[in-house]
Amino acid sequence: MKKYFRHKLENLLMIDKIVTIHYFEFGKNFASEGESHDFWELVYADKGGIVCTADGETVPLGQGEMLFHKPNEYHRHASDGKTAPNIFIISFECKSEAVRFFENKKIRTEKSSRRLIYAIWEEAKKTFDIPFSDPALKKLELLPSPTLGGQQLIRNYLEILLIDLMRSQTETESGNRVFLQKDEFENKLVKDILKILSENVESRLTVNDICAAAGYSRAYAFRAFKAATGKSIMDYFLHLKIERAKQLLREGEFSVKEIADALAFDTPNYFSKSFRRIEGITPSAYKKRSDSL
Repeated sequence: MKKYFRHKLENLLMIDKIVTIHYFEFGKNFASEGESHDFWELVYADKGGIVCTADGETVPLGQGEMLFHKPNEYHRHASDGKTAPNIFIISFECKSEAVRFFENKKIRTEKSSRRLIYAIWEEAKKTFDIPFSDPALKKLELLPSPTLGGQQLIRNYLEILLIDLMRSQTETESGNRVFLQKDEFENKLVKDILKILSENVESRLTVNDICAAAGYSRAYAFRAFKAATGKSIMDYFLHLKIERAKQLLREGEFSVKEIADALAFDTPNYFSKSFRRIEGITPSAYKKRSDSL
């Protein structure tokens, strides 16, 4: 009988506990109270930017950048007074020595890291009862029927995210990547369409306009885009418009009607109905809720 040897797997770092998870949709004039605590905090600027203060030093975070606050570091966050940012924050306990790598670290994220951040947030929404943009949240409460394995996936995704960030900061391109031609082509198609949608969020476009600009047939573009994003092209376009509308509402410079016009909705009523279908509340109620923060 052959003898098998069991390899004990090493852990570079382990997350012991999750303290809080937030996805904030701040107004342009938001400013938090300063605080310090005995656990780590990761701050990621998802849309727009934010100004962080860490132990008296001002650190601006641009879109796609993240900052780590080490335990017992006094810190506070504020919008820049010009744009209404979307910010992801997760705080956690980790006693592994490797986590000290992130002390005073500001990192521009890559696509792989951003996907993990979104995966954490999606699991958090299905696992915990998280109030809308509540900076005062001190304790996570489980939903009555949390998703199966959600807590474990949050921990696993966060550990993978931290390792991915460490690799991105310390390793060079190895040159041994393997590509599949078909997958590359479909990814390029989606990337091209997303670029067109993002650049024309204030315009009125049809599927034919988008496919013509991207240079793909309507049938093929529709299938590939839906397979990659889970949404049709026009549904994704609508979601982009609503995200832009939310930012404009929080910045408070325009009325609901003006925002509907600026984003090329046929009527303010159609804008309000679309907004409510996606966000669950009217634009006016969303603005009022955001102004109360």
